[in-house]
Amino acid sequence: MAVLIDADTRVICQGLTGRQASYHMERAIAYGTQVVGGVVPGKGGRRHLGLPVYDSVAEAVEATGANASAAFVPPPNAAEAMIEAIEAEVPLVVCVTERVPVLDMVRVRAALEGGKTRLIGPNSQGIITPGACKIGVMPAHHDRAGRIGIASRSASLSSEVVEQTTAERLGQSTSIGIGGDPVHGMDFVDCLELFLADPETAGVVLVGEIGGTAEQAAAEFIKAERPRKPVVAYVAGLHAPAERRMGHAGTLNVMGGGGAMEKIEALRAAGAHVATSPAQIGATMRQVLTR
Repeated sequence: MAVLIDADTRVICQGLTGRQASYHMERAIAYGTQVVGGVVPGKGGRRHLGLPVYDSVAEAVEATGANASAAFVPPPNAAEAMIEAIEAEVPLVVCVTERVPVLDMVRVRAALEGGKTRLIGPNSQGIITPGACKIGVMPAHHDRAGRIGIASRSASLSSEVVEQTTAERLGQSTSIGIGGDPVHGMDFVDCLELFLADPETAGVVLVGEIGGTAEQAAAEFIKAERPRKPVVAYVAGLHAPAERRMGHAGTLNVMGGGGAMEKIEALRAAGAHVATSPAQIGATMRQVLTR
């Protein structure tokens, strides 16, 4: 079983005619994802990648029955694209755009309040349910259908965990890249709630990194809920210097609370199984499930 997406998910792409969108959506189609159209204002009525293009998200949803959107829109316009999809009540929006202005994301978060949309990203690798649906920019050659749910702030480590859980013959139920920008949509707690409620997800991997307090919030949730399913966590950036951005906009440890060690300690104290090396995440999950 999967969370959020499956073989029946119908996807539109905002910004479909752009170079990056064309590249990745063509691969999503080849993977088997039901991509049903695109949205590019001013280009409605055209076709691209064999798909109809619409002027607005609302028009695309009405015409195609889409229930998910992939937003490939440059940072200055990304917030408007996300808000348009939220106002059209698209159940799931995946935004891959990196470094959307923080004040713009404050407006997006306000639009999400009380609505029907779940937002993954921005600065997200995307979401994949092996063999069924892929929305985003992640590679898919190592994924295998299985029973481990993955939520990760890091795109590269997400791919590493997918490869490791496949090698350990555990596979993945769904892998979610929650995004690396400082203000984003779904967080670790949202993902944990979904995976813990999914009867076919046997364990959850969380991949965190320096910056923010998402890992501490996850630790508080684990401590309060005491889940029967094991949670394996890894936090990158243990030796990263303070007040220096490492990689992307969200990996910045300033003003306390964002360091790797305090995140590790919080997760371990809450009952998560903390892998000491990124190379040991899959093996750690296998050991915990065996016990």
